[in-house]
Amino acid sequence: MGEMEILEEYVSMPVSPMANYFNSTVLNVFVLGVLESEIPIDDSTVSTLLEHVFLPTSTRFSSIMIMDNKGKKHWKQVDVSVKEHIKIPIFPTSKQLKCYDELFNEYITKISTEQLPQHKPLWEMHIIKYPTTNAKGTFIFKLHHSLGDGYTFMTTLLSCVQRADNPSVPITFPSSQGSVKSTMNSKNMLQKLPETFSLVKSAFEFWKGALNGSLTAKDGHTAIRSGHEDVGFRPINVTNVSLSLDNIKEVKNKLRVSVNDALVGMIFLGIRLYMEAMNHESSKANTTALVLLNTRKVRAYKSIKEMLSTNSEAQWGNRICFMQVPIPKLRDTSSSNPLEFVLEANKIIKRKRYSLAVPLTDVLLDLINKIKGPQAAARYVQKTLNNASLSISHMVGPVEQVSLANHPIKGFYFMTVGLSQSLTVTITSYMGYLRVGFGVEKGFIDEHQLNSCFQTSMEMMLNATRT
Repeated sequence: MGEMEILEEYVSMPVSPMANYFNSTVLNVFVLGVLESEIPIDDSTVSTLLEHVFLPTSTRFSSIMIMDNKGKKHWKQVDVSVKEHIKIPIFPTSKQLKCYDELFNEYITKISTEQLPQHKPLWEMHIIKYPTTNAKGTFIFKLHHSLGDGYTFMTTLLSCVQRADNPSVPITFPSSQGSVKSTMNSKNMLQKLPETFSLVKSAFEFWKGALNGSLTAKDGHTAIRSGHEDVGFRPINVTNVSLSLDNIKEVKNKLRVSVNDALVGMIFLGIRLYMEAMNHESSKANTTALVLLNTRKVRAYKSIKEMLSTNSEAQWGNRICFMQVPIPKLRDTSSSNPLEFVLEANKIIKRKRYSLAVPLTDVLLDLINKIKGPQAAARYVQKTLNNASLSISHMVGPVEQVSLANHPIKGFYFMTVGLSQSLTVTITSYMGYLRVGFGVEKGFIDEHQLNSCFQTSMEMMLNATRT
């Protein structure tokens, strides 16, 4: 990372522990938010939007990280020149969309490895004024993860956009599904015993793994895990698939699971199909996914005005944790009835959701941070990420079509970069569709084959649901 200014005097807003981990010598994590414009981009209004709408959403967008004399990091507000944060690349002229698709993909790869300078606020806006197969032009927000998490960034985006059909009508703020509450209190003591035993067992397994220096056991080298220690700093390729939410709901209703469970099961099957296609033996390997969870009690998005009227900092920042989910292995039944694969994934996720591993993760990292310091805790997070094969994160986006700086947005997805893994999966909902993004280690994972395997998984699931 770049050199950090040493602060001589006290600054009131300290950097949160997770923000500290994400902006360290071992981790450099940021988010790319990709908004596809329905019309050619006119960038003349972008500066005004960023200065008068984007920056006021949080002081962090106009702050840099500094360090006090005790080695503690803080946020310090600075003057922001918005134009210095806007990047407009020049591509070679072409008459073929395929060429612009390739140039766009190369540009995503390029900015995925470029570090954000520490002497300026940790964000950029990239404006691609060239058509691609998906859009007439593309906006890319590049936001360092130390600024916040998916909830924070989606709240910010919702404050920057307007309804495309009628800008005077307020946007409908989407809400993510709340966590399932345990029903143990309504059960008698005999019924509670198995769940109590499961909780004790999960706590024992957690601390046993924690003492080995990571929150996860180390996955082997497979078709989706290279095992490179510096994989978080290597170039990535990004591909994505668009799915109808109604199709996912067909699977959900058939199996009586949540939309997330149906979709994650579909993703897991696609990954196993890819592993089998690339290396039959690796498809049998133990493979762990880290599912990122929002730990806030408030699950619905709020407008910036509502957040500022209360205590915005209480809901801002990084309030996430990892849930470790072993991916089911392919069996003969998985091919003949892929819905069994979803049910098995659902069973595993449900068990993990009720375990003590999630709350204990925060306790452990807090202990490491207090005893050994934030750098040691960052190394622990990095090792946990590196030991697992992939991460999955989900953001609930707008229900109706929105416009950014008077540009109707036809598609939207995001990608988390720098998570120290060969494969990152993101899910974004928007206008009744889901975009599943795959960020893959360049030169190691074949993103086209992975995309194809996921589409095969989706077709298998839908065919099984409809028969």
